[in-house]
Amino acid sequence: MRPAAFLFDLDGTLVDTEAAWTKAIVDFVVSRGGRTTFEEILPSVIGRNWLDIDRALHERFPVLGDTTPMEDARELREFYRAYAADPKSMRVEGTIAFLRKASSVAPCAIVSGSPHDDVVAAAKMCGIDDCVSLVLGAGEYEAGKPSPSGFLRAASLLGVAPSMCVVIEDSEVGVAAGAAAGMKVVALDRSTLVKQNFSGETWRVRDMSELDFEKEFS
Repeated sequence: MRPAAFLFDLDGTLVDTEAAWTKAIVDFVVSRGGRTTFEEILPSVIGRNWLDIDRALHERFPVLGDTTPMEDARELREFYRAYAADPKSMRVEGTIAFLRKASSVAPCAIVSGSPHDDVVAAAKMCGIDDCVSLVLGAGEYEAGKPSPSGFLRAASLLGVAPSMCVVIEDSEVGVAAGAAAGMKVVALDRSTLVKQNFSGETWRVRDMSELDFEKEFS
């Protein structure tokens, strides 16, 4: 197929940040008087929308108080920086190269559960901001993955049919969201942190360089 749009996840797909964010959340919870571990937090982070993550944290740890997701995000970034001293080392180069090539064929969007400004900053850090036509972050679509709403919103804003979109995702919930949207899905099976149960994928690869771009998408 020649896609009408390519829709990319961010964390774990374009930038390898999920372990760093999980460690930061552990430190954040502990700083507020809670107790938790990396292993406890990780499953609720991978592929999830920040608003959903923050809501779940407040439900699990009442000691966090009544702060808002935006307030929590600002505080969390300070902990995250300790684990991301060299952000460029977190770039997933195979996916970045694929996005650059894809942008010559069709519009590319990033549909992420991270805050909008963080997505924009990550795109600039990856050197792909000039290749991205649309960014959707947390709160800019109806519900987080596995809901298809983010991908459907992106297709609507780009003016393309969902069936003509290709989603690139690294998480179980992200692949499920793309399939539920009626889109073709590349499952990027690269995480060693937690076992993913992909279902509904069209392709499954360890690195985006494994796909023959001209054969599949030109």
